[in-house]
Amino acid sequence: MKIDKGVCVVGGGLAGCEAAYYLARHGIPVTLIEMKPKKRTPAHESDRLGELVCSNSLKSNDPYGNACGLLKEEMRLLGSMIIEAADNTRVPAGSALAVDRDKFSKYIDDKIRNHPLISVVEEELLALPEVKEGGEGYLMIATGPLTAESLAEDIQAKFGGALHFYDASAPIVSAESIDMTCAFTADRYGKGEGDYVNCPMDRETYYAFVDALLSAEKAHLHEFEKGEIFEGCMPIEVMASRGKDTLRFGTLKPVGLYDENGKRPYAALQMRKEDEEGRTYNLVGFQTNLKFGEQKRVFSMIPALKNADYLRYGVMHRNTYIHSPDVLNSDFSVKNNTNLYFIGQITGVEGYVESAASGLLAAVHLTDKILKRKGHVFDERTVCGALEKHISTPCKDFQPMNANYGIIASLPDRIRDKKERYRATSERALQAIAAEVDKQRS
Repeated sequence: MKIDKGVCVVGGGLAGCEAAYYLARHGIPVTLIEMKPKKRTPAHESDRLGELVCSNSLKSNDPYGNACGLLKEEMRLLGSMIIEAADNTRVPAGSALAVDRDKFSKYIDDKIRNHPLISVVEEELLALPEVKEGGEGYLMIATGPLTAESLAEDIQAKFGGALHFYDASAPIVSAESIDMTCAFTADRYGKGEGDYVNCPMDRETYYAFVDALLSAEKAHLHEFEKGEIFEGCMPIEVMASRGKDTLRFGTLKPVGLYDENGKRPYAALQMRKEDEEGRTYNLVGFQTNLKFGEQKRVFSMIPALKNADYLRYGVMHRNTYIHSPDVLNSDFSVKNNTNLYFIGQITGVEGYVESAASGLLAAVHLTDKILKRKGHVFDERTVCGALEKHISTPCKDFQPMNANYGIIASLPDRIRDKKERYRATSERALQAIAAEVDKQRS
């Protein structure tokens, strides 16, 4: 396959859909190639575009105290369709932006398929299409961390070897099967409006749960033991193996949670709504590679889940990414062929929002090029600019990266208080993005 004219985006996940929609919204025709429904990966369940395969949470929505929240606000200023979809399909989740998974993907699917300048082609590509440097055709590869084997092998052959890590998703249970006599609704530190269902455990139950978790049988994965596990999606059984109290200071921490009697539990699992109506709940932080029967057996030791009906069990899958600093420019184009782009988690940005951001940023830069308009410049004062630097700066030990304040340029004046420092950093970032947007309008 050869791309002689126009823009072709391969992959209908968050990055691909974000890029395609931004280009089309600015008058540039796009062909979006997606292998579903003809072929799915083991992690996919739906035939729609924009499917979320792990959590239904896009993390914090606080732009002044959390870097991922700041990134969302930067993307809103740039016209992100993915954040628009999340804002329009959100479910209660305290300060987090969580979505109704089905409505979210339907929103994206409708936007893409109904846009007159986007043509969706349902086909699996076994190799990278050809695109000529300096030609009239442009190609964006947005096949994500779940890139099909044949295409992944072709990318590896052409770009010096793809890397990989493993992450996992958490189970989902029906709301009616949760024993609310053994649970209470509350948000940590009283923030929010009681958006989480909390499943407390006493000391004896907690340690029995950890012992069962450590001895439970895991699902088999090819070469799993040789692969790296991404810290942001660490299976709960792996976390438990680091020490019997590890979960009490992480996934099951009781800090800031009090039941209706004002009592703080010894440990507590939090569950978050998966859908707007509250019919299904996600076990927050319970990513796992246990066999399905073992998940039901072990997790049922938590009193509120003793009769839980599992609508989806947790699964683990392999994620592929390239060594971007050797391959990509800061605008996500390939160094030896600037008509070819890689976007999404395959570039080594990690997380739903970061993946969508890469698609948005690449589309912004490509639109600048095609329309011959003033080029957007995102520097390290912003999360957008920091992510661009992360994927393009030489680094021998390149690893996937989430949005965080540590990658943003320091303030000129030192602020000791962390909350004040984060707020000042965020305010500066949003001013910088707004200035770029205004520059394009003038």
